[in-house]
Amino acid sequence: MDTAILPSTLLLTFLLSVGLFFFVRASTKDRTEVAQLVSEQDEATFMSQLREYFRARSYRVAAVDPEQNQVMFEGNVRPSWFLAVFLTTLSATGILCLSLVLSQLFPNLSSFFIGMVLLSPLSGIFYWKKAGKLEKVSLKVEQTQSESPSSSRITVTAHRDELIELKRVLKLKSGE
Repeated sequence: MDTAILPSTLLLTFLLSVGLFFFVRASTKDRTEVAQLVSEQDEATFMSQLREYFRARSYRVAAVDPEQNQVMFEGNVRPSWFLAVFLTTLSATGILCLSLVLSQLFPNLSSFFIGMVLLSPLSGIFYWKKAGKLEKVSLKVEQTQSESPSSSRITVTAHRDELIELKRVLKLKSGE
């Protein structure tokens, strides 16, 4: 057997393990974005649609600032069972691969290395504890300077996935 194969395999497996660690950590990263969205409806109709949309998504009005023409919504975001199981499975696979390579290098510790797979549920627990949080959405209604008097423009600060869903459901266009 070539003596360079095992150390290089260990190095590549270790680098993949580091990538896996950062992937698990990034699963709970805050992905808040600001977007300007335009609706073809007048402000009153559009605001009632927004209220209904956020009520249906279990958000509640947390604050209203009439001077700034701004509304703040809050809602609890639940973690995803699928993602928790997926991260646990991914971690188990990654730890198993690293354990097999380490077992080849240190055969007398192979049962210890294989036992490290039992640590994989920690990634799902980490995700579950960090992902469930209070999400805030800020809406600021702005006056439009367009030819159409019935259009409305809002600036939304929210999670990236919430912005995508808001645009899809209410058929909004980006107003950048």
